Amino acid sequence: MVEELLEKPIDLFRNGDIDGALADLEGKLGSHADVAELHHMWAEFANLKNMEAQDDVIPGRKIMNAYKKAMELDEENMEYIADFASFALECRRIPVAVKEFQRYARRLELEDIPVDEVLYTASRNLVDAIEVMDPSRKEAMVQPWLKQALVWAVGALGYSTEDAIATLSSED
Repeated sequence: MVEELLEKPIDLFRNGDIDGALADLEGKLGSHADVAELHHMWAEFANLKNMEAQDDVIPGRKIMNAYKKAMELDEENMEYIADFASFALECRRIPVAVKEFQRYARRLELEDIPVDEVLYTASRNLVDAIEVMDPSRKEAMVQPWLKQALVWAVGALGYSTEDAIATLSSED
């Protein structure tokens, strides 16, 4: 059933009609408010529309709420967590983004999955966001975020923090 609900907006999007896809999703959300995939897809398409327009045509708060609703309806979906965290980082909501990426990382750890590309990308984007706030990267407020970004970056390269420190401090 979910596939049927998503078919038309996906087709509209593929044909370049992002406004039509969003309108179709909004119409379906009225009678299918309990379908996480609809909320998530609406948030993704709305975010793409804003990126395409290079402006907040759709308020960020509305997009965040759609991501949150999808996560609320399907708490186990790691894609929803990662997408919400990425969006929060794009909006420079760094504390929210870090918290959600940490939740994503804990889920990976519970499933015995190493740090993945999502966290590696998040580490780079987090450092970029920190540099906008504090080009020197010295402010006390950004230090925990910077440390977290470094942990994710070395983890994605297959190193534990301790192994990375040992490798970087060796004379060889």
